[in-house]
Amino acid sequence: MRLVEVEHVVALVRERGVSTVLRELADYIESDYRRWNEFDKSPRYASHSKDGVVELMPIADRTSFGFKYVNGHPANQAAGLQTVTGFGVLADVATGYPFMIAEMTIMTALRTAAMSALAAKYLARPDARSMAIIGLGAQAEFQAEAFLALLGIRELRVFDVDEDATHKFVGNLEGRGFTIHVANTAGEAVEGADIITTVTADKRKSTVLSDNMVGGGVHINAVGGDCPGKTELQPAILDRASVFVEYLPQTRIEGEIQQMPDSFPTTELWQVIAGNLPGREHPGEITLFDSVGFAIEDFSALRYLADVTGAPEFHSNADLLAKPVDPRNLFGMLDEKVAAEAA
Repeated sequence: MRLVEVEHVVALVRERGVSTVLRELADYIESDYRRWNEFDKSPRYASHSKDGVVELMPIADRTSFGFKYVNGHPANQAAGLQTVTGFGVLADVATGYPFMIAEMTIMTALRTAAMSALAAKYLARPDARSMAIIGLGAQAEFQAEAFLALLGIRELRVFDVDEDATHKFVGNLEGRGFTIHVANTAGEAVEGADIITTVTADKRKSTVLSDNMVGGGVHINAVGGDCPGKTELQPAILDRASVFVEYLPQTRIEGEIQQMPDSFPTTELWQVIAGNLPGREHPGEITLFDSVGFAIEDFSALRYLADVTGAPEFHSNADLLAKPVDPRNLFGMLDEKVAAEAA
């Protein structure tokens, strides 16, 4: 079975370039969203605790089954650990045999950013040139790079309550083609921005973005509210916006719309990508992508890895599947005499 480890993903991104990988991932996601009805879908399984959440995200089409294991533990940062980690598996539907296991910590950051920019391609104003980012944790640079790669957004207005996070962000993006204005408040960051991305980590209901901060024509990319009890936007913003989601049964539980009644109108984004329903309909409209992350995006990322990591420098082999000479004699593999005779 192919094993794609962290070092392989790092080598792949360095060889191809972050922008290229983000564009390629967006193409894979877009392609899979266009064939939405081919997938066997369900909300992710989530095990919540006071400290965070552990989740399994399954998905399948007619030929492959995939899942991602992922966690979300905001307090990890204080202990020097990642807030989010993950790995994923792709398996053959016909045999049930897994054929690839891959790291999905870096890949989740990449696919989340690619999905955000892909949504903005359909929902933001075509003349959008600037983006505010509120929350400068591990995902922020990926968001900036994706919006540059897919939409040409170079002007960033950023804010975080943590000065160290701000210095990290500015340092990482130095010399990468951005003009960065560091704001003193979230309100200052969103002034004049065409796109607003909220990507904070705290597992609680908070008002990162209030109604009076959002003007007409803005596209909001709401990334941080991704589990029950965790939101970033004042509900009044949702009342003014056209809201687009990934998979409604999951977003009802985890997204910004958990604050709203079940009758609250939303559009699943695949309908827009497939050309069945409109996205932004006029320049003054406020559009909102209520992003929680859905398994199809991970399936796309795993499918991408399966296609581009065939060279030996981008994978190793893992011996995780028993291969008895006689499939009926699994026990024989434990008997040295039987195993010697088989050899």
